[in-house]
Amino acid sequence: MTQETPRDDSLLGLLQGVEDFSHKIFPEPENRKLFSELAEGQAPHTLFITCADSRVVPEMITQTQPGELFVCRNIGNIVPGYGEMLGGVSAVVEFAVMVLGVRHVVVCGHTDCGAMKGLLNPESTKDLPTVEAWLRNAQAAKSAVFARKLEGADAMHALIEENVRLQLTHLRSHPAVAAALANDAINLLGWVYDIGDGKITVLDEATSNFIPLAEAIKREHKA
Repeated sequence: MTQETPRDDSLLGLLQGVEDFSHKIFPEPENRKLFSELAEGQAPHTLFITCADSRVVPEMITQTQPGELFVCRNIGNIVPGYGEMLGGVSAVVEFAVMVLGVRHVVVCGHTDCGAMKGLLNPESTKDLPTVEAWLRNAQAAKSAVFARKLEGADAMHALIEENVRLQLTHLRSHPAVAAALANDAINLLGWVYDIGDGKITVLDEATSNFIPLAEAIKREHKA
């Protein structure tokens, strides 16, 4: 086995990473052209709402370039219902839909989510009052899972999926989204990303079940 070069997690390592981007990555002709165009404005096609977890990298998962995704990240990929907790997420949604005119909104959960672990184990967040308050926006998902009397890994998996369903419901309560949906100007999608195997499952709105990505692609080709 080849030994991997240890990651430099120092401040110097972070700064040198920026230096590498500025002097090696940015100057490449195709990148310079892209960023020259982006300097004039943005026109992303998708609002991507996902967790702040460092293992979830939207642009890598979707293989998109800078300027294609308008990304909103927070603990637990949560979208508070409109009017309940107006703030950063609500402003992002409103701006993305009404100003940028995104055509798709993805709510993407993921495996091994710390927020969902905290929701299942309230004791773990008792010293984190802000996190605890934020997770109330996912409480209905927990109630739905507990009603099914699931435990352990089954409960965790079900909660991750149920939380995506719930946040899509919250998303529909936002006036900008409701108007765009009424005009067939936007698509709402629910995904779950499996960190361990790199796969995405997609929410099928007709059945409310998550289906393999290959099946979702097949259906889209037929649409």
